[in-house]
Amino acid sequence: MTVFNFGSINIDHVYRVPHLPAAGETLASTGFHSGLGGKGANQSIAIAKAGGKVVHIGAVGPEGRWTVEMLAQAGVDTDHIATLEIPTGHAIINVDDAGENAIVLFHGANTALTQEMIDSALTQARAGDWLLLQNETNLAFQAAQAARSHGLKVAYAAAPFVADVARRMLPVVDLLAVNDIEAAQLAEATGSDLQNLPVPEVLITRGAKGATLRTGGGSISVPAFPVQAVDTTGAGDTFTGYFMAAIDAGWTAREARTQAAAAAAIQGTRAGAAQAIPDKAEVMEFMKGIA
Repeated sequence: MTVFNFGSINIDHVYRVPHLPAAGETLASTGFHSGLGGKGANQSIAIAKAGGKVVHIGAVGPEGRWTVEMLAQAGVDTDHIATLEIPTGHAIINVDDAGENAIVLFHGANTALTQEMIDSALTQARAGDWLLLQNETNLAFQAAQAARSHGLKVAYAAAPFVADVARRMLPVVDLLAVNDIEAAQLAEATGSDLQNLPVPEVLITRGAKGATLRTGGGSISVPAFPVQAVDTTGAGDTFTGYFMAAIDAGWTAREARTQAAAAAAIQGTRAGAAQAIPDKAEVMEFMKGIA
């Protein structure tokens, strides 16, 4: 099976800081690096490194072709990534000494995607494939509708979180992925508790507390793997990508979440986003060492 990821591609500019800056504060960084990021790109690379087949649907600007090359080198199908006359999306990321981050996004080409791009990519799809979405592109709702018309299942990682956007997406989503803060905000916005959200499955990531999958038959939780965090940027995307690859391959929900938790734990011990995502062999070795 295949995961079609209608997702963002960003160039990340990462600044190491002694603490996250307060309002009005000028703060000298202690380090800097630039690399590939964006929730969509991170998740596509995680799926590919987990052994899944993933087709990325997205766009970059003229200066962003190297990001497409990096995706291809990681094993992502990049045939449906367009080059537009709009700058590539980018993010300014501050990371403190505890590994926590604060991010400012410029959407760029990520919000210039077209219905034609969606329709062209989905001609390759088969019933039972997945479409994965985030909140860093335009046309997410339209992409979900198109996917459903082709018989695909829809997974939606509702970040960066906007309650009204997430609420609109719920009727066209089969799997919703949120963190615990986003889950609480969505429950408040819909006037419903998490057990009654109109989505077949809800995956809630809880950072160091692990993750929970809520289905119609109840919920299953798995703990996080204890590690010393260096940079948590992209850890949630790594979890989502590994989880999607495992579910698409037919793993049980518990197996999928355990592997995803291990991958996210490794990623969080490294600097950067996409370049810090481990491959499946590393994850399997890590899990053997913990067992």
